[in-house]
Amino acid sequence: MSKTSVQVGQVIWVNGPVVRARGSQQIGMLEVVEVGDEHLVGEVIGLERDVITIQVYEETSGLHPGAPVYGTGMPLSVELGPGLLQSIFDGAQRPLPVLKLRSGTFIGRGIKTTPLYHKQKWAFTPRVEVGDVVQGGAILGVVPETPLIEHRIMVPPDVSGRLTWVAPAGEYTIEEPIARLTPLSPPYEGGSTPLNPPYGGGESPLTSPLEGGQRGVGGEQTLTMFHRWPVRRPRPYRRRLPPTELLVTGQRVLDAFFPLAKGGAAAIPGGFGAGKTVCQHQIAKWSDADVVVFVGCGERGNEMTEVLQEFPHLTDPRSGHPLMERTILIANTSNMPVAAREASIYTGITLAEYYRDMGYHVALMADSTSRWAEALREISGRLEEMPAEEGYPAYLAARLAEFYERAGRVVTLNDAPGSVSVIGAVSPPGGDFSEPVTQHTSRFIRCFWALDKALASARHFPAINWLESYSEYVDEVADWWREQGIVSPLSSGGIEGGADWHALREQALGILQRESHLQQIVKLVGPDALPDDQRLTLETARLLREGFLQQNALDEVDSYASIEKQMRMLQIILHFHERAESIIAKGCPIIVIHDLPIVNTLVRMKTTVPNEQVEQIEEIWKALDEQMDQVKKDYM
Repeated sequence: MSKTSVQVGQVIWVNGPVVRARGSQQIGMLEVVEVGDEHLVGEVIGLERDVITIQVYEETSGLHPGAPVYGTGMPLSVELGPGLLQSIFDGAQRPLPVLKLRSGTFIGRGIKTTPLYHKQKWAFTPRVEVGDVVQGGAILGVVPETPLIEHRIMVPPDVSGRLTWVAPAGEYTIEEPIARLTPLSPPYEGGSTPLNPPYGGGESPLTSPLEGGQRGVGGEQTLTMFHRWPVRRPRPYRRRLPPTELLVTGQRVLDAFFPLAKGGAAAIPGGFGAGKTVCQHQIAKWSDADVVVFVGCGERGNEMTEVLQEFPHLTDPRSGHPLMERTILIANTSNMPVAAREASIYTGITLAEYYRDMGYHVALMADSTSRWAEALREISGRLEEMPAEEGYPAYLAARLAEFYERAGRVVTLNDAPGSVSVIGAVSPPGGDFSEPVTQHTSRFIRCFWALDKALASARHFPAINWLESYSEYVDEVADWWREQGIVSPLSSGGIEGGADWHALREQALGILQRESHLQQIVKLVGPDALPDDQRLTLETARLLREGFLQQNALDEVDSYASIEKQMRMLQIILHFHERAESIIAKGCPIIVIHDLPIVNTLVRMKTTVPNEQVEQIEEIWKALDEQMDQVKKDYM
């Protein structure tokens, strides 16, 4: 927060988190202000002549007309630098552990603290030399932020010039200078830097918030390890890349049936108790993203408490280190100020873009965008705006689009590939997917993981309905699957995993689709009235549901399934279907197939075959063929 804030007005009207003040006409839209004698943090969201409308990010009880309003000259911004990982922030990037030390369990109002700890020293190793011409995004040096992540100190996107001094390797705080440069007039040496988009949506009319670079004598600019960036402005990049690489989650129903590409956007809609939060926890823990940003936006306090207690003790399966070493948590629960809930989404996506710009793949979990939309609705109502569907503001769809469009796989300003994958949970009231937030969200995402309360009630987790869910990344990640080169040596012809995956996925979904139609007949006349070939469809569908799609998040073996294990499991189940189909055509009754010992083995292999011993599935395959061959002899 600016240390030179000046009074710009006085409060004339208070309605919950929305405050109006009369004052200076020089204040800017989206400027951060401090309200009242306690200096409550707020943001300007409306200007009409000399009347300023402010949304306050803290509890406003006790605020009265006549209270002073102070301007800071800055938009709502976040501090970007070493120390973000392993941190827990609120929606306005205030560090919650620090606030707890200063005010106790219940956060006091008006407490000011820096998001990053400015006194900690970091081991800086330069990667540039004096005389180099650098532009926005160039890497000045590296800092070992955690054992898992190397923090790349970058030139702020709006800065460029020729380096006149670079700090030698050593330990520095984030406030100490690490480089100085003399700005160059465009066109820069080496050519101009094309940005796409140049600054993202809506550049702030305020002075540049990129502190951490200060003007010196003769226009020289000093760079430090951190800078600030407005949360509502997308960070620039060089160009977008097509989403062709799978974000591996280790969850079979997602990777094999409804894949999400790195840089993609997905939604997880579902009613209360359907498993949205656990599904996001699984993705956060097991996905092959380099950095995880988890935004708890308006969820119940006890749910967020579980996250805060569980994540510090989780072990990163790839490295054996604590998962928090590559995780940032943003907690803004339902009992915290509603306006900060609206800001938390933008805070999270900006932190994700920052690590993307270093060349990392980032996964952002937003739980839940429905609570964020409810915050928009509440503030809109207090502003007396004309309501649209179900009371939501008319700009709900535009705000959702702005958020999801910040996902993407890009070439960064330093020419490194990076991505932000967004997984947003949606909590439709009563599980009604026709409500506005779910409907508008589905317009801006390409991966829809529909949770089914009936499946959850039947203890089928993850409760993703395979008939209502879809992914538009299937064709784009098919080449990625093909490159994995997963071959089943026992399958006829040894088909490669990539081409095989697309065909196997279509075959499995076709069986599940036919089962859905057959279940309507079964409910009327029972399964015994069906011919054996249709009863085989029901049996294979059961194997797919119980042996493949169902996955136990608490089981040590089943919690995560490697890509190779997923492919082998799907291959052997469908191989069972093909063998059984040919034997039934020769007159074998389905009950004989159903009673084979291999059937139970297929259901249990998800928990009995570890990822490191996937070759055991070949032994199961051999046993399957032996038992099928024996049955075939009996009906020759």
